Amino acid sequence: MMPTETHSWKQLKAACLTCDRCALSQTRTQVVFGVGDPQSEVLFIGEGPGAEEDKRGEPFVGRAGQLLDVMLASVGIQRENIYIANIVKCRPPGNRDPLNTEQDACIGWLREQTKLIKPKIIVCLGRVAAMKIIRADYKITSEHGRWTEKGGYWMTAHYHPAFLLRDPRHKPDAFADMKSLENKMRETCSRTLPD
Repeated sequence: MMPTETHSWKQLKAACLTCDRCALSQTRTQVVFGVGDPQSEVLFIGEGPGAEEDKRGEPFVGRAGQLLDVMLASVGIQRENIYIANIVKCRPPGNRDPLNTEQDACIGWLREQTKLIKPKIIVCLGRVAAMKIIRADYKITSEHGRWTEKGGYWMTAHYHPAFLLRDPRHKPDAFADMKSLENKMRETCSRTLPD
């Protein structure tokens, strides 16, 4: 059942793990709820789990996740000090983009996670997340790394690490976006970055 009010973290996760609101629940190995510090000031949002994530039940653990870890480390961020979630919690077949109907069926879980986490900063990883969270006509190639304030959160979008693996020419831009994130965190956060 989709949450209608804020639950405890434990209740929310337990409910999400049994979700069957869309067809992705029929093909998943397991629900990928999220990982990290549920009291983090920074929330990263991807589009959906891939094959390795579906197998292990954790977001960004395949090759893209390894690249994300390197990028985070380049500005002194450790994975355990942020929270990472996805628009959809179950793997779309063949790693295709999640359909709008799947996103709509699943977005309530992410909204509840966000209410409980209360981040100061939200970083969308890739165009699908940016178009769902920031703005429907978001253009990742021209707008990545730009900041906007929406709903009481500072938001930005970065290239998805899987895209960077396919097209490494964009890595310098991606690392510059990480540096911008570090600066924004130093301005707005109190406990995510080391001194």
